[in-house]
Amino acid sequence: MGIHATGAPGNGPAVSRREFDALFESVRTWGRWAAADRGAWNRVTADHVRRATATVRSGTTVPMARPWDTRPGPDNARPALHFMSDLGDVEAAEPSVHKDFLGADYHGKAVTHLDALSHVAYGGQLYDGRAARETVGAAGARFGSVSALGPLVTRGVLIDLPAVLGVEWLEPGRAVHAWDLLAAEEALGVTVGDGDAVLLRSGALRRRRERGPWSPDEASAGWHVDALPLLAERAVALLGGDGDSDVRPSPVEGVHSPVHTLAVTAMGVPLLDNLDLEPLSAVCAEAGRYAFLLVVAPLNVPGGTGSPVNPVAVL
Repeated sequence: MGIHATGAPGNGPAVSRREFDALFESVRTWGRWAAADRGAWNRVTADHVRRATATVRSGTTVPMARPWDTRPGPDNARPALHFMSDLGDVEAAEPSVHKDFLGADYHGKAVTHLDALSHVAYGGQLYDGRAARETVGAAGARFGSVSALGPLVTRGVLIDLPAVLGVEWLEPGRAVHAWDLLAAEEALGVTVGDGDAVLLRSGALRRRRERGPWSPDEASAGWHVDALPLLAERAVALLGGDGDSDVRPSPVEGVHSPVHTLAVTAMGVPLLDNLDLEPLSAVCAEAGRYAFLLVVAPLNVPGGTGSPVNPVAVL
């Protein structure tokens, strides 16, 4: 696919809608799997799980969920809820118990979550060509729900681009291209393969902690769409990052989340958004290796378009 290097200053070449639609068709996997609402997770077999477990050496575990954030901010317009529903003072019977309530409009920029295949439609269609209006209603999704995905155990690969470039973080708006992925593989000594989960670290959480929050809807580092053909060729099962995988502002005319569209809707690849990859970056650097066992266990929510999640890497 030819992408003209016009417009989109700071985040890579601009992409016309015509070019984007051609790219969508080129990476589309509709009709490939019988269990279509699991999409690319169908790629992960028992052999992939065994391969992933073979990467474990020290047994170090690294969780990747951000703290449950109840504070409003420029990157948390709809804060999560947490309040006590029982303080143990209602009944005199022993033992007393304490209960709390959690709630979140989690498809945002603050809660670590998984996007299922019912989350993103393009041209009115979900993955596998299902009509969104006929498939997703007030009761939830009848196709592509997070409950259909189930858990994932596979090999994870950390693409730690700030480490490769010798910087603390990528500035918001910095696009990550196919050539960046190839350079990172060489520098980190790892090659993305079929069934892998690819996690992109931009250093966004480190920047936030040192510089303060900003609106990722306006500017964030992430994949440019020109990297998606390479990821499709490598037959990945999952994409994730410390943002939401999309570079912003979007380089695609009239499409605000083009990587979401290509990954979820065209390729059937679920996304992990808002990971905290800082601890994993440190552990991988110390170990000198960037591949690991990854466990992703979303909540079993029938009809859910995704789920809050705490992915765990094991090295």
